[in-house]
Amino acid sequence: MPKIVYIWETKKQFYRMTEYLDLMLRAGAVYVFIVVAIKLFGKKELSQLSVVDLVFILLISNAVQNAMVGPNTSLLGGIVAASTLFVINYVLKKLIFRFKPIEKFIEGEPIMLIYEGKIQKQNVEQAGFTVQELQAAVREHGVDTIEKVNLAMLEVDGNISVLSENYQSQTRKKRVHKTLGDVE
Repeated sequence: MPKIVYIWETKKQFYRMTEYLDLMLRAGAVYVFIVVAIKLFGKKELSQLSVVDLVFILLISNAVQNAMVGPNTSLLGGIVAASTLFVINYVLKKLIFRFKPIEKFIEGEPIMLIYEGKIQKQNVEQAGFTVQELQAAVREHGVDTIEKVNLAMLEVDGNISVLSENYQSQTRKKRVHKTLGDVE
């Protein structure tokens, strides 16, 4: 009888181990899917979020949660899934840091949107922006029209950088402070 109990306990332990291994594989697959999806759908998804974007992200996280943990809704299951995501994220960041081709593939390269006051239409379309969104980004940087922009770039983090003559003329000059000897 003790031999049967031992075999039963061994099978239960093996089942638990494979259950958590399955959970780790599911979490890893979902992580890779989300990274690839963001890569395919563009950097615009990473920039400032609108209400629609926020709702989309919340719904995506809810939709993939069951795919990650499956029937295991235990505390340990959640910790295993979260730990797996942390480990994969850490390893991916190390790979991106060490290997430039991987960085270029995952993060992409900056895209020129405006050059010397002219919209680069093909690049703007590739980035998935409308002219209205581009005009709003330019105004957020304190420039009233696109024609006054020297350079606008969509950065790899999804933000838009804007350089203009207005920006260059706003550089502050150093103040000349009087020393105590100069005071009368």
